[in-house]
Amino acid sequence: MRASILRCLLCWAMLVIVPQSLLAQNGLSPSIPDLGGNAQAGGGILHSQGGVWINGYEAPDSSAVFPGDLLETKPGAAANLNLDGTTVLIQPESVAKLQLNLLELDHGNVLVGTSKSFKVKVNCITVVPVLNEWTQYEVNNLSGNVQVAARKDDVTVDQDAIRKKSAPPDAGSSHGSIVRETEQKSFDQTEICGAAPAPTGAGSSVNTKWIAAGGAGAGGLLICVLLCRGGSPAKPSISQSTP
Repeated sequence: MRASILRCLLCWAMLVIVPQSLLAQNGLSPSIPDLGGNAQAGGGILHSQGGVWINGYEAPDSSAVFPGDLLETKPGAAANLNLDGTTVLIQPESVAKLQLNLLELDHGNVLVGTSKSFKVKVNCITVVPVLNEWTQYEVNNLSGNVQVAARKDDVTVDQDAIRKKSAPPDAGSSHGSIVRETEQKSFDQTEICGAAPAPTGAGSSVNTKWIAAGGAGAGGLLICVLLCRGGSPAKPSISQSTP
């Protein structure tokens, strides 16, 4: 009897510990945001007033986000993303994925203020602050036309595609066009990078890291139920009859 109770208690303890370890492996370990609003390295806090989705689920007014998370703003809804040394205003009808020191903009419009050289990438085009100082810039990606506006200090627009057909880079830049402070330039995404994939909406996406944690929890629950009931189901006895 004592062994059965001990086995049951150990099983329930493991059920609590294992999902937490899985969440930690997927970048979801519980943590308390610091005074700067950052939950962990590369993560931040997303503030909104409704109409914002994270990984296909509607987000509360304040949510912790991490590299790999997919962010979507619905029509009429915007969101403020606060990171370490960076703030990003995500305008309505935008879809973007947060990466480490980088935001991949699928479509829409974002305004960035950063002192940590935070970048915005659209397909093969990457916008990078020239100086590691407070820089403000805007990136607009609509209908395959990428517009970059430098609000404070200069930014470099790096073009990764080998088949680039656009004009030569500005003088002074060995790997991209420079957008000077107060300037705005347009870049044809299709011409530079080739045909862009269809926009990806977050409304139908499923976050696989939650599936892993959920599967482990469900399996652990089944095991605990079996053990607390005395182990695996008893095998049916075969009666032996004398001839």
